[in-house]
Amino acid sequence: MSIERFGPPAAGAPPYSKAVRAGDFVFLSGQVPAGPDGTIVAGGIEAQTRQSIENIKTILGSLGLSLKDVVKATCWIDDARDFAGFNKVYAQYFGDGPPARSTVEARLVVDCKVEIEVVAYAPKK
Repeated sequence: MSIERFGPPAAGAPPYSKAVRAGDFVFLSGQVPAGPDGTIVAGGIEAQTRQSIENIKTILGSLGLSLKDVVKATCWIDDARDFAGFNKVYAQYFGDGPPARSTVEARLVVDCKVEIEVVAYAPKK
């Protein structure tokens, strides 16, 4: 099995790949709600969840994939009381066929409210 690594993070970020293909699966690193300039977007859990998922869509899109290819999501929120708002936005993106998901409350390394990582199924053609 070959492993492909995609896209280094922004300058000054810790060493990791934005995405790694291993066989028929693509693993994305956790996405926080950073805007294009690298700063965390203002707003509550809904705005930050939206930005995190938009970041995921951007990375998937650069690889010719979409949210429909996601089979597993792991999500961290910094306050369980925000779960309803998080879930509301998440459902807007993943709709009728959502991936398997785990969501836990945790103190995040970056000062934000949410981080989401996904695994996509993308058989090589």
